[in-house]
Amino acid sequence: MYQKYKNVETVKPGGLELKDRLVGVQRVTKVTKGGRAFGFSAIVVVGDENGVVGHGLGKSKEVATAIAKAIEDAKKNLIRIPLNKGTLPHEQRGKYGGAKVFIKPASQGTGVIAGGAVRAVLESVGVHDVLSKSQGSSNPHNVVKATFDALLQLRDVNTVAKQRGISVEKVFKG
Repeated sequence: MYQKYKNVETVKPGGLELKDRLVGVQRVTKVTKGGRAFGFSAIVVVGDENGVVGHGLGKSKEVATAIAKAIEDAKKNLIRIPLNKGTLPHEQRGKYGGAKVFIKPASQGTGVIAGGAVRAVLESVGVHDVLSKSQGSSNPHNVVKATFDALLQLRDVNTVAKQRGISVEKVFKG
């Protein structure tokens, strides 16, 4: 699912204390010759609030079943995000479809300055201090995926040093 990203560490859900957050539920309609058939689509974000997060989509005729399916799907797509003392290592932009998300580390005590779907993802990751801006489409599916795009591009200091073939001290001097 995340093939285009380098350094993505997928995580198995066993042994993790995952908390789920419902981002959105939509009622969908299928028009048939016998009338309208209603169903529900749910998008959920799960995370351990310590750097592990995943998102999932579930569809069903009942809301509860759609949410349960979305949680199971989210648990299959868990990834680890590098964090730095409750915030992000650096600012990053993410894009998916028409949704654009900008996330920026903030000083301690700032809180999560984010709205809607972005807030759900960042709180599930375990970020306590961050500034964010969501532009373009407000479709929760695209906003969640754009936020994941930004998070998947984050790199910690050790990864940057390893990729450049230099020491951690030289990363900050250069």
